[in-house]
Amino acid sequence: MRTSITPLYFIPTTLPKSDNHCLASLSTRSFRALGFRVFAAAVSEQRKTPSISKPPKIPFPSPTASIPTPSPAANENPPKTKKVLVPIGFGSEEMEAVILVDVLRRAGAEVTLASVEQRLEVEFSGGTRLVADAFASACSDQIFDLIALPGGMPGSARLRDCKILQKMTSKQAEEKRLYGAICAAPAVTLLPWGLLRKKKTTCHPAFIDKLPTFWAVKSNNQVSGELTTSRGPGTSFEFAISLVSQLYGETAAKEIKDSLLVNDSGSHKKEEFNEVQWSLDHTPQVLLPVANGCEGIDIVTTIDILRRAKASVVVASVEKSTQILASQGIILVADKLINAAAEITYDLIILPGGVGGAERLHKSRVLRKLLKEQQIGGRIFGAMCSSSAILQRQGLLKDKKATAPESVLSKESNVVDGAQVVIDGKVIANKGLASATDFGLAIVGKLFGHSRARSVAEGLVFEYPRA
Repeated sequence: MRTSITPLYFIPTTLPKSDNHCLASLSTRSFRALGFRVFAAAVSEQRKTPSISKPPKIPFPSPTASIPTPSPAANENPPKTKKVLVPIGFGSEEMEAVILVDVLRRAGAEVTLASVEQRLEVEFSGGTRLVADAFASACSDQIFDLIALPGGMPGSARLRDCKILQKMTSKQAEEKRLYGAICAAPAVTLLPWGLLRKKKTTCHPAFIDKLPTFWAVKSNNQVSGELTTSRGPGTSFEFAISLVSQLYGETAAKEIKDSLLVNDSGSHKKEEFNEVQWSLDHTPQVLLPVANGCEGIDIVTTIDILRRAKASVVVASVEKSTQILASQGIILVADKLINAAAEITYDLIILPGGVGGAERLHKSRVLRKLLKEQQIGGRIFGAMCSSSAILQRQGLLKDKKATAPESVLSKESNVVDGAQVVIDGKVIANKGLASATDFGLAIVGKLFGHSRARSVAEGLVFEYPRA
């Protein structure tokens, strides 16, 4: 039972090849799984609209330019759609849940986000609210290729206490189908269910002593037969991509990694220019505007990390509703509408990525005014992934260095190649979805200092430089 929301944006039919870095895998099976529709009439109208020659109005990259055309051989033997269940409860970890859903849907899986509560809207451990697709009880008679449990507390305990979910996962293990858990869930949920017997298992360092000593390992990601376990929010991409590999093969997993700009080198390249202090004498007030089509990973990662650091974060919708249909069919609930949020001044405004979302954010007069006032007032602002185009179109990147996926920013802009995060004075940008954690921690480091950023990173189980 998905709450019915009609997206107010459409997906054009042309796209620069590089924009796949920030977007979903736009294969036919992905569209069918998510129920997206292309509005041909709207596309036709857009093509009739004359181009605007006034600088610096750089057109947004279109989200579908380089959709690969399946070969005849691929059409003859289309891969089977895999069914995945991701259960959630009050206090589940938002980064883990959203990254799981997002990455698996990009791979083409039919993912059901299922609530073990008595309502579909669920509040996560960091205060993010999502709307589930269905109740866990409505999924009890279905067969899934994978059941993957996010962690978080008390979310893992809420999953543990759901008898229906216990029965489903136990049957999954008995029938040798894939199941997995991350963070606290291996120790808090699977262990009491008896589903870790004779399995090498990892989990969040805070819970590792609860695992049987002989079978406990400290690897970021551990595959033991049908069971896959992982350590925390900072290892969520590795966990999700491992599951993609098991469902669809290594080639599909590599394609997903490349599209997300996953960095395998272990380095967290951040470059800073025109360094200034961001430290404040009060709790930082942060505004995160959101719209239909924004990247769910960007939104929840930013919220989670900044709230862990004790910043005050307001999530404001530029739509007519507080419910947002983010990328990959994920429904998020904002704290308020942008008009109400604009009543106060913010120390920092962050724009999440997503080409469709960026276009809608750019059209908000209230947000444009807030960004202009932010610049005039000498306050901090930033953009993630494709939303750097918003800053450029509004003239906010003039004489500033930034980063973004290829072709998002115009050639004449000061794009820093190779950096995942770029800070220039009081402007910050990042390159792609897989660097969202680096982006959030870079902000924490600037606002609170390196020690606070390291502390947050340790809680996430995310490798972070010592100096």
